[in-house]
Amino acid sequence: MPSAFLLMLVLSCAPAMADVPPERAVALKHMVTQDCGSCHGLTLKGGLGRPLTAEALAHAEPDGLATIILDGIPGTAMPPWRPLLTDDEALWIAQYLLKAKDPTQ
Repeated sequence: MPSAFLLMLVLSCAPAMADVPPERAVALKHMVTQDCGSCHGLTLKGGLGRPLTAEALAHAEPDGLATIILDGIPGTAMPPWRPLLTDDEALWIAQYLLKAKDPTQ
């Protein structure tokens, strides 16, 4: 039984993806590819904006990325997406970018 308890403990500590409906997740993935890709490169490896690959974002925190997605970065080309996204949707995108091997797929 100790191994089952350990497994439950480990799984309970794993961060859960932000709560978005499956059909909205599909739309958000498309948004990452099309909208984010227009500045960050179609493969998200960089362009006008910085790379958005999991490797490039390895030291970022999901909440910090979500804030940047929502509020943009003043004085740069990074626009605020708050008018179009909820807090949960921005967090979902941040978590998706941090875990996806290839977010354009």
